[in-house]
Amino acid sequence: MHLFYTPDISEETYTLNEIESKHCIKVLRLNTNDQIELIDGKGSFYKAKIIDPNPKKCKIEITKTIHEFGKRNHYLHIAIAPTKNIDRFEWFLEKATEIGIDEVTPLLCDHSERKGIKNERLEKIIISAVKQSIKAYKPKLNPLTKYGDFIKQNFDGTKFIAHCEENEKQSLKANYKTGSNSLILIGPEGDFSPEEINLAKKYDFLETNLGDSRLRTETAGIIACHTINLLNE
Repeated sequence: MHLFYTPDISEETYTLNEIESKHCIKVLRLNTNDQIELIDGKGSFYKAKIIDPNPKKCKIEITKTIHEFGKRNHYLHIAIAPTKNIDRFEWFLEKATEIGIDEVTPLLCDHSERKGIKNERLEKIIISAVKQSIKAYKPKLNPLTKYGDFIKQNFDGTKFIAHCEENEKQSLKANYKTGSNSLILIGPEGDFSPEEINLAKKYDFLETNLGDSRLRTETAGIIACHTINLLNE
């Protein structure tokens, strides 16, 4: 079944935008009464049929609506420093979306090698991954945020900072309580600075590790994401 992203859907009939209409009619060659599926990124999943196969303004009719489709019992927010090679960060966003994540904040840290990102392109990658994995909830992508500003924000749940400093740290699995909300900090290629780690501890972040191996930033992000999802299965 063909799936389309329709964030502004609100009524029983809906018109796909020009890009989605062209893909639906010209590329997929769908026609009147053909069945399609829709997600709004806010938790609703729809089944629909085409009633007007216009390649610029394809009109559809909703036949079934499922609210809170795939809703999870926890909230996962990963704040992560974008990698110098932006392809790796894009890969993280794609795979984390497929696995299951609610919010991502790109962090600007002391050791960050990348100082800027293009949110518009990253949003397109997330939407593509949402459609690929049939997720009714689209993860929220925040703007690039300075570490010092982000760390002071309130969060209703358990807060973790994953780093490579050699001190006693429990694993994420040991620290995490199933069904709870979590915020996990993942540093840049050069890791968090000692000052950043101390600041996180001051704001009640728990130090944690993601295994015995030294991981790339994007790999650490995926390990954190997968661990939380696996523990909640």
